[in-house]
Amino acid sequence: MPAFTARIPTEHASKYLQQLCKHWSHKLTVEFDPRDGKVTFDDTRACKFHATPEHLDLHVETASDEELERTQGTVINHLKRFAFREDFGDPAWSRVG
Repeated sequence: MPAFTARIPTEHASKYLQQLCKHWSHKLTVEFDPRDGKVTFDDTRACKFHATPEHLDLHVETASDEELERTQGTVINHLKRFAFREDFGDPAWSRVG
């Protein structure tokens, strides 16, 4: 499965992780605590989150490159909505493996 990671510099990583997970928990399978989270979009797409005091790590896995791009966009667009006071620019995604 294709997988990519991105690191978002922010002092509010735990807050954003929890907001994202709570937002998606109404319709999707979600597990989270203040430090780690996972959103399962469907059988072929998921995103894991890890919060530290300095950054939020994102780890997206999908069954195809097309789904990967769509899922990355979904995650980043939602993050930017919750973090509208911060300017992350366009995150640099790195392929895993």
